[in-house]
Amino acid sequence: MNLKAILLDEEAIRRSLVRIAHEIIEKNKGVDDIVLIGIKRRGYPLAKRISALIEKFEGIKVPVGSVDITLYRDDLTDIGDKPTVKESDIGVTVRNKKVIIVDDVLYTCRTVRAAIEAIMDSGRPENIQLAVLIDRGHKELPIRADFVGKNVPTSKLENIGVEILEIDGTDSVKIYER
Repeated sequence: MNLKAILLDEEAIRRSLVRIAHEIIEKNKGVDDIVLIGIKRRGYPLAKRISALIEKFEGIKVPVGSVDITLYRDDLTDIGDKPTVKESDIGVTVRNKKVIIVDDVLYTCRTVRAAIEAIMDSGRPENIQLAVLIDRGHKELPIRADFVGKNVPTSKLENIGVEILEIDGTDSVKIYER
């Protein structure tokens, strides 16, 4: 793959997360009964960052959980005959809460669908919202993000690469051509 462009650098990612945090507060008229659930891998550290920003702005710590969607994937049989069973505890109570799923890239929406199923298995939230750093289009399900860092219309021949400091040692979003 060839690097086509750097879409977001460290500062642009920070600004996007600040905006998302403010939009979450505004849309929900505060942060009462909100929980953030990051989709593993990169959604979880992004959710923790958004929680820290909300705490900075509102003085209230928003609980953060994580969800591993491995067992909820609709392509599980394509992955192998014996999938690895991961712990399904998301780490926070979702019953009657405003749940905000956080992920790095929204593409086909199948990952988000799997996360919704995992969350619903943990309890019935008041509602579920979605925050993503990048929305690249090409949805296969009728799901849209409530909070978006950057919309990036892409070709199916392009890939989005997200690097997160907590996992990759740096923050960036890049687009690659195959």
